Amino acid sequence: MTKARIFQPTKTAMQSGRARTQGWVLALAPESARGIDPLMGWTSSSDMGQQVQLTFATLDEAIEYAKRTGLDFEVADSHARRIRPRAYADNFRPDRVR
Repeated sequence: MTKARIFQPTKTAMQSGRARTQGWVLALAPESARGIDPLMGWTSSSDMGQQVQLTFATLDEAIEYAKRTGLDFEVADSHARRIRPRAYADNFRPDRVR
């Protein structure tokens, strides 16, 4: 039985906004280990399933798809974002820790 992981993607280090982080992603687990190509030395695999990532708007849609297709799945918890409200004037406070 094929295993899958359902998770919410995090923002990349190259972006400051939270675009494309609200949906859910279903990624298939690798079925075979990667090997080293003897001629070029590149890492390769014959498993095409690890290149597949399906996106869903909600967690329920992703779970329903996994059940419908017979995938054994695992849901990874998403961490809540901590928002620390700050004011620009706090940069100039005399008691500011540097």
